Amino acid sequence: MRDVHHLSQATHDRLSAELEELTTHGRTEIARKIQSARELGDLSENGDYHAAKEEQGKMEARIRHLQGVLEDAEIVEVAASDVVVAGSVVTLTYEGDDDQERYLIGSIEERHDDLEVISPGSPLGSALLGSAVGDVVGFEAPNGSTLRVEVIDIA
Repeated sequence: MRDVHHLSQATHDRLSAELEELTTHGRTEIARKIQSARELGDLSENGDYHAAKEEQGKMEARIRHLQGVLEDAEIVEVAASDVVVAGSVVTLTYEGDDDQERYLIGSIEERHDDLEVISPGSPLGSALLGSAVGDVVGFEAPNGSTLRVEVIDIA
């Protein structure tokens, strides 16, 4: 089962445009670079050729990633809410710690304003969904211990 990627309409549109650019102009440009490098001769010692092939590999990986994200995308409308939903920016404090931390609950592709992103399907993300300001929720950390956080603010 694949993960659902919760995206705002703006992020979905941005990723779709990036995918279109990469699959049309990006592929054409990389093909030109590879062809130009081939014309320089011996490929075994041709730095331009190897650099272009490496760039092509990275671009194709990004294309596959974008295709997967968009294929499994669920558009979410981020509106003011009294509870945590996908797309919310949540301010938390961990039990025993006075420092406040802010997270965006959603897809990594939604990252903005230097906020850390928490997937709604992660242990912390799923524990936070539906919680309100003042709620304390627990979740299982990767090491097996249970951590508790208090929801301070939802934006």
